[in-house]
Amino acid sequence: MPTDSSSDSDDKPQSSSRVKLFGRKRPLHTVLGGGKVANVILWRNKHFSAAILAASTAIWFLFEIVEYHFLTLLCHLSITTMLAVFIWTNGATLLNRPPKIPETILSEAVIRDVALTFHSKLSAFMSILYDVACGKDLKLLLMTIASLWMLSVIGSYVSFLNLLYFGFVCIQTLPVLYERYEEEVDELAGRGTRDMMKLYRKFDSKVLDKIPRGPVKQKKSK
Repeated sequence: MPTDSSSDSDDKPQSSSRVKLFGRKRPLHTVLGGGKVANVILWRNKHFSAAILAASTAIWFLFEIVEYHFLTLLCHLSITTMLAVFIWTNGATLLNRPPKIPETILSEAVIRDVALTFHSKLSAFMSILYDVACGKDLKLLLMTIASLWMLSVIGSYVSFLNLLYFGFVCIQTLPVLYERYEEEVDELAGRGTRDMMKLYRKFDSKVLDKIPRGPVKQKKSK
């Protein structure tokens, strides 16, 4: 009996000490915003998520495989829309059922909200880049530079549209796969993180500690 209790106590700390990916403490759905966007990414509504993925695939196929030009596509869509409205309007007049077309397609409030959201996100992104560039966290600075260098190398071999489509497919597939195999991924990520930390500590002790650094000025809080 004592051996069983000791074995149980050994198993509990291992399961409870499991570190989640990126050190998150909240559910994945909450981390992604917990709204409609998170529902789409995690395939809560499979039909809607599949429709978005199919539409993005069709757009990528038209521009990258068929080599359809954006201006040509825009003109063809406009012509098709105008012909459809013309047929709809005249056909509905003959049937004494005129269509009710809204006068305002995009309201001023919607455009203002989109502009304010874009401005806030851009300001937050620029603030993060400034903090990273100041060198307060040297590890984060090196990781950012390495990531940007890798993107520049990938960009020299892959077109922007292919890279954008690949990123969108990853956003649509990786989170839902991670949610399904969360424990296995967290275990592998934990092992990889520990190995990377060992390498970083060696690099820090042998190289980074020998680099002279001056004091970093703190930003004045308004």
